[in-house]
Amino acid sequence: MELNSTLQGDRVHIAILGKRNAGKSSIINAITGQELAIVSDIKGTTTDPVSKAMEILPLGPCLLIDTPGLDDEGELGTKRIEKTLKVLAKTDIALIVTDISSLTCRDLTSQHGLSPDEEHIIALIEEKKLPYIIVLNQSDRLDLEKTEEICNIISDKNPGIPVQLVSTTEKTGIESLKDAITLLVPDDSSKPSITGDLVKSGEIAVLVTPVDSAAPKGRLIMPQQQVIRDLLDNGAAAVVTQVPGLSGVLKRLEGSIKIVITDSQAFKEVNAIVPEEIPLTSFSILFARHKGNLKRLAEGAAAVDRLKDGDKILIAEGCTHRRQCEDIGTVKIPKWLKEHSGRELVIETCSGADFPSDLSSYALIIHCGGCTLTEKEMKHRISCAGGQGVPIVNYGIFIAYVNGILKRSVNMFPSISEIFG
Repeated sequence: MELNSTLQGDRVHIAILGKRNAGKSSIINAITGQELAIVSDIKGTTTDPVSKAMEILPLGPCLLIDTPGLDDEGELGTKRIEKTLKVLAKTDIALIVTDISSLTCRDLTSQHGLSPDEEHIIALIEEKKLPYIIVLNQSDRLDLEKTEEICNIISDKNPGIPVQLVSTTEKTGIESLKDAITLLVPDDSSKPSITGDLVKSGEIAVLVTPVDSAAPKGRLIMPQQQVIRDLLDNGAAAVVTQVPGLSGVLKRLEGSIKIVITDSQAFKEVNAIVPEEIPLTSFSILFARHKGNLKRLAEGAAAVDRLKDGDKILIAEGCTHRRQCEDIGTVKIPKWLKEHSGRELVIETCSGADFPSDLSSYALIIHCGGCTLTEKEMKHRISCAGGQGVPIVNYGIFIAYVNGILKRSVNMFPSISEIFG
């Protein structure tokens, strides 16, 4: 990933939903002005959700998600639809694309004036309180009078919901659609930054970023990059070092350090070096607060001490990456978990979008910091775990807990430190 790229988790996620051959892929190509998605008259050309990161004026950095048809058929089709519905967990704005020429008199009498498949997806979208636009595509296939009649019916049935008439064949209505999307882009200007309430302008944060065999060649990992940028955006100074150089940095900057932020894997070593009077936390714990639910994740740590032999644990990561010999998710955390609990446990892992819907069989979920996930998706995963009565903790909180330093690592967050007395 280039340093000047907008991270996927920070882009506006726009899901394109609809029946097969409604023109979803054509809509993506029209919005971007590029032939990004395969277009075919054959139903079911898009067989899996496909994401494309783009910079689109006037929308800015976006992630467009093309999805399989909601009316897909057969056993394989059912699985494709399930994948489409999972996309809603990370969607910021939904476009419901329908072929206006395919709507029947019966469709037009439904709640939203659309087909049963489209009515169903709208119900799910409204349940999740997502903003959406109804896109009436293929307007060139009907005469003007009929097109306007149908558009008016659907607009009347959907007060407050944008209804856009477009033709991807004639390239009409596309700019109006982009303008309508822009009006729905979430305003995150009031959202607190990662470190803004911890480190003020002119203050110094020391960041401990080990460079080991698992570190990406030639760059820092995403959470480290994002925290450095956040500090700079807030006018603070970031001093970056590795564990061996930490003592020297602390001595040179004695009396000037506002906080030390470390890679969680070095928590134990860094805790032994940093004086108690200097606040200490980790990148992962900052992201638990920034994108997740720090209180819920901190409470989940105690479940580690309630584990029994044979319990099943899920170790989940938001991204996919090449596993290293000392990989944190598949090697280090299982090792620390076994050492701390003394139990014989069943460890399962998942990564990327493959987060299970049914979590009921797990005694505990240990999740990564979620730097590549949207806030919406990370909170959805935490909510799913809570709804099924499964404790969930993230990497940084887990590592601090098993090293006996969780209370210290959350002391700068008063509402969380109260959990530990």
